[in-house]
Amino acid sequence: MELEQVMDEMELKMMKSMEVIEHEFATIRTGKASPALVENIMVDYYGTQTRLRQIAGISTPEPRLIIIQTWDPGAVDAVEKALMKSKIGITPIRDGRVLRMPIPELSEERRKELDKVLKGMAEEGRVAVRNVRREANDAIKKLQKGGAITEDQMHTAEKKVQDKTNEYIGEIDKFLAKKEKEIMEL
Repeated sequence: MELEQVMDEMELKMMKSMEVIEHEFATIRTGKASPALVENIMVDYYGTQTRLRQIAGISTPEPRLIIIQTWDPGAVDAVEKALMKSKIGITPIRDGRVLRMPIPELSEERRKELDKVLKGMAEEGRVAVRNVRREANDAIKKLQKGGAITEDQMHTAEKKVQDKTNEYIGEIDKFLAKKEKEIMEL
């Protein structure tokens, strides 16, 4: 393995960690309607566990309303049941083939709970990025011990790895601050 490969692999893994954090943050309810709140809910669709987004159209015509329209009229009951079982805490209102989910205001207590959950997710993301840093540094040290790179190249590469780590952790912190602001808004 070459130094360039190690650096590229590290960058790719850090990007994936960021994508995971972005997606997890999108699933946190902020008082605003978002298809991400429900799109990955698993529905028992004719005996097969299927993601909601694969069997229904999900839209947010208003800031506090999610509308779910199943493509198969026979799936409405299964979708409704899955939404009731889900942890999002919103009861769907059935209107023929359409399910409406009004997003209620968040209480101050609930906002603080969500903030703690967000901080936990952000810390998991930081830990993932630091683990990628450790793996990259270990690979760089192996290259240096194997004679593939000089000691100076090793130190330069380790500095680049640390710079990338700081960059991605900074991005996670920006996402966290933005999401916290969304949650705390009345």
